[in-house]
Amino acid sequence: MRHARPADFDQLEPLLARLRGMAGLSERSRGVFCRRGRAFLHFHEDREGLFADLRTPDGLDFDRHDVTEPKGRDTLIALAAKRLG
Repeated sequence: MRHARPADFDQLEPLLARLRGMAGLSERSRGVFCRRGRAFLHFHEDREGLFADLRTPDGLDFDRHDVTEPKGRDTLIALAAKRLG
């Protein structure tokens, strides 16, 4: 699995726009989001689709979410909002 490339981010732009609007997040580089200066969310691509790695609630690791389809993107937004508090 590799980090997402510009063409991948083009597909995810509506999702990225939603994330940019969330209080407490800053976008370090396109598609790489931080919270309080610490990595919080980033994206990967592989033959299975597009995935987001979101910081776990305990802050120790990341869990992976499929964002290939709109339903997965909505789930990611809900989880990110919950984890941002």
